[in-house]
Amino acid sequence: MSAPAHETPSSHDTKASAPRGIGPAIGAVFLMATSSIGPGFLTQTSVFTVQMGAAFAFAILLSILVDIAIQLNVWRVLGISGLRANELGNEVLPGLGWVMAVLVFAGGIVFNIGNIAGTGLGTNAMFGIDARIGGAVSAAIAIFVFLSKRAGVALDRIVVALGAIMILLMLYVAIVSQPPVGEALKQTVLPEKVDFLVITTLIGGTVGGYITFAGVHRLIDSGNAGVENLKQINNSSILGIVVIGVMRVLLFLAVLGVVSTGVALSKDNTAADAFYNAAGEFGLRAFGLVLWAAGLSSVIGASYTSVSFVTTQKTPERTRNFLTVGFVAVCAVLYLLLGKAPQTLLIFAGAFNGLILPIGFAVVMWAAWRRKDLLQGYKYPTWLLVIGGLVLILTLFMGVKSISGLSALWA
Repeated sequence: MSAPAHETPSSHDTKASAPRGIGPAIGAVFLMATSSIGPGFLTQTSVFTVQMGAAFAFAILLSILVDIAIQLNVWRVLGISGLRANELGNEVLPGLGWVMAVLVFAGGIVFNIGNIAGTGLGTNAMFGIDARIGGAVSAAIAIFVFLSKRAGVALDRIVVALGAIMILLMLYVAIVSQPPVGEALKQTVLPEKVDFLVITTLIGGTVGGYITFAGVHRLIDSGNAGVENLKQINNSSILGIVVIGVMRVLLFLAVLGVVSTGVALSKDNTAADAFYNAAGEFGLRAFGLVLWAAGLSSVIGASYTSVSFVTTQKTPERTRNFLTVGFVAVCAVLYLLLGKAPQTLLIFAGAFNGLILPIGFAVVMWAAWRRKDLLQGYKYPTWLLVIGGLVLILTLFMGVKSISGLSALWA
């Protein structure tokens, strides 16, 4: 965090920090992208590819387009206002931001247990060591990042490095699996079948919950906010979605290449089996590294963003870092005690994720439409308002589905 934590970025602050903003801007992009690429991402994409084959390409395209519409609005409104989502929520309706904070924090704890478990499974696949030891060591690495004297710089560098590792390994496996790229391109626009439940799930997985706000919160905390940084804000939001899209496409092609040969993949560990069938023993080790990198980056992203929701920009940076360290430590202890996040808690956390997006996005769109005072007088583009409004309806539908899931669980 290169800007003082007790200051709210203003146009003067952000202008002064713009020349040094390239690092934090890229860090913000990869924080958002790698936060969405967790252990669940690997399983989800692999399973859907097996179920739908090349037709899954259409679902990926639609989910990316919706992601872009959401992130363009979220990054622009929060970035120009210089307010985090919880701070903006309290400005729009006093207390609403803290409701959002409770949802994000509660869901973040449960998901982080799963993320730490993912790092443990990754180290087990790479080196054959006990998953609990691997998870504990990975949590310690995340804690070290936030204890660093230059925590902001360390955060930016490690998420970029983890993102690069995942992209390169995915690219290698996608090439050696020799997928039918022509068929995938054809079904991107002319799919044999369309499953809107799959599309909705993909959207929730890439911009649901805290993920929506991870990158822009980092950008704000680094001091790169305000109207004068609008171009950087827009470019960062699009680049983040592109990175997510590239990762999903590469994983899709890697699994599709294996499936198209007629190989039946294991239902228990589809992604690992796909990597093994594509590249043998090296593929299995590569999967372990990808899973570890995905888990660690998600631990860092979930912890950073969850704590950013229960603090404000007036909270001293040192205090925020210690709270984040405590957050990771508690999740690590719970993982060691439980071995994994109980399924019931994961379902609840998933439902919380489904509620956070429509609430947070509604706050963003209301500010864009009615609260110019929070946007430094900026005239919001009509086309973005229209697109955002249409996508908001979709997020509300997803929220209703989440409430239904909670009701079914209680029943």
